[in-house]
Amino acid sequence: MTLRIVLADDQPLVRAALRMATATNPDIEVVGEAGNGAEAVRLCETAQPDVVVMDIRMPGMDGIEATRLITAGPTTARIVVLTTFNDDEYVYAALRAGASGFLVKDMALEDILAAIRVVAASDALIAPSVTRRLIAHHTCRAEPPAARQSLDGVTEREREVLALVGRGLSNTEIAAHLTISMATVKTHMTRLLAKLNARDRAQLVITAYETGLVSVHP
Repeated sequence: MTLRIVLADDQPLVRAALRMATATNPDIEVVGEAGNGAEAVRLCETAQPDVVVMDIRMPGMDGIEATRLITAGPTTARIVVLTTFNDDEYVYAALRAGASGFLVKDMALEDILAAIRVVAASDALIAPSVTRRLIAHHTCRAEPPAARQSLDGVTEREREVLALVGRGLSNTEIAAHLTISMATVKTHMTRLLAKLNARDRAQLVITAYETGLVSVHP
């Protein structure tokens, strides 16, 4: 199966580098390029990509607003935001807007392509330890959420699984930690996504922090 991706970045050189990297990877096809958020939104409607690689800082509509509009629409495209370490303030907002993970711009191109495949498979967050740190950093600075009610209907075992997701554990690691099968972990994950109306694993991580299931230690 070929992954269809859209590249959204206002720097043509960044798009060109990613496009050239995909040329030797037949499982990934660039189906469109955008220089700003508004163009990315339009491309998602017409090109129907599987993944959008989205820069945060772009002229006009930025990547956060574009992510919010795309994930609120009918498309099933997953968003991976492009960032630098100086963009930490924006990463949490992008995840809250519906992004499935993020890439650091100085990553090796092959690592970026591998990360796109991971997000397309809805398998895990990109750079989970870094994402977890950023989410923890911004959550602990926010107002204490009145969000515990959102866990109504979530079983005790599902809360355990959600807490481990929030700590960045993979399904395999969760299975080993709880001494349960992979099939059982996947069942819990499916139920959590449905009960919490979460788009993907990234949204579950945010919920784990905002509901207090994962303790934040600055």
